[in-house]
Amino acid sequence: MPHETPLISILVAGFGLAFLFGLLAQRLKLPLIAGYLLAGVVIGPFTPGYVADMGLATELAELGVILLMFGVGLHFSPRDLMAVKAIAVPGALGQIAVATIFGTAMGWFLGWGLGAALIFGLALSVASTVVLLRALQDRDLVTTDKGRVAVGWLIVEDLVMVLSLVLIPPLAGLLGGTAMPVAEEAEAVAEVTSTIGMGPIAATVLITLAKAAAFVALMLVVGQRVIPWVLHLVSQTRSRELFRLAVLAIALGVAYGATHFFGVSFALGAFFAGMVMSSSTLSQQAMRETLPLRDAFAVLFFVSVGMLFNPGVILASPLALIGTVVIILFVKSVAAYYIVRAFGRSHDQALTIAASLAQIGEFSFILISMGVTLDIVPTEARDLVVAGAMLSILANPLLFHLLDRREARKAEALRSTSSPHREDGETSDNVIEEQTARPADPSTVSAALPSTPPPVG
Repeated sequence: MPHETPLISILVAGFGLAFLFGLLAQRLKLPLIAGYLLAGVVIGPFTPGYVADMGLATELAELGVILLMFGVGLHFSPRDLMAVKAIAVPGALGQIAVATIFGTAMGWFLGWGLGAALIFGLALSVASTVVLLRALQDRDLVTTDKGRVAVGWLIVEDLVMVLSLVLIPPLAGLLGGTAMPVAEEAEAVAEVTSTIGMGPIAATVLITLAKAAAFVALMLVVGQRVIPWVLHLVSQTRSRELFRLAVLAIALGVAYGATHFFGVSFALGAFFAGMVMSSSTLSQQAMRETLPLRDAFAVLFFVSVGMLFNPGVILASPLALIGTVVIILFVKSVAAYYIVRAFGRSHDQALTIAASLAQIGEFSFILISMGVTLDIVPTEARDLVVAGAMLSILANPLLFHLLDRREARKAEALRSTSSPHREDGETSDNVIEEQTARPADPSTVSAALPSTPPPVG
């Protein structure tokens, strides 16, 4: 018999079961995400039967995150990002601080060390890129003021998590785990700056910030000129296949370079690649070419989350799980709501931002897994984070559904108060009824696009 490769098996099992359970979820009027998560539970290591390669599934899911952030970047321009910095930067930092404090307090109450509790709190403070953007795109909110604030908030959270991931290994000994050696470049900087009292930890922070700033400057100064020029050059070949390959090569190449050379996350690198490409007149075609792959690999992200879920944590630590979910769904949301309101934004916008952040995802897994590897946090903390992530991802579409119903009721009330009525109670013929239907799903929109888009160039 031919050898069965892990890649083929994970693709067949992942996509096949995701389709079946997604179809079942739709029949039961549940979010499609619920079906994808259940598919991951079925092929995960904590349930009997076939067990997929978890490492490979995570790597494939990373492609979905990269393509998703790249697509969001195509909707943005540097001006859009700078326009929301006044609320996104302090808002994200404030919400992270509140969630981290509550999570740290809970970990301390459970008897963990201060370092373990701190990392647990940080893991609960950051929202999932995939879940947030999926919710915004399903409602056509990415390019609205609400969407720009949410995405800007997300970028700040990602930067904080990148800094945390860099700092935790050298601080592992102080946090109660296995001490890790400081990077050579940080030691070299510390030696040079020893006269001003800068130690290895401060040098690590300085190097991380300098690398991130260098990457952003490189993309905004050089990338904004080179990437559109490359797209225009490829478009002159009149080859759709070459154009698609060029777009994917740019998205993946910049994401890899951002991580390998500058220590920035894949997702953040892909976002900036899309943002500088948005200045090209070919950005809309680039979006169409990456949409099918983006949707497909985003499904694998949810499958990989389901594979991490250990159902035993529900019976082993029910009260701790309830506390974890409360912090994710309520503490974070309430903090985000009041922060947005404190900046003078509307009630509707505050509710949208609060609902967007009421979940956790990929950075939470990376952070808590690093804590377990360094012997800082117990495995129970990882199980709680994964279970909290799965439950919050399931609940997040329901929160948005409540917002959708609220918007529909508001629109209905507005029509009833503004529409003149005849004596017989019927609405006047010259009144045009507003459309309140939910925006079409991106997959439906992509299916409606012509099979052959306009020629490039």
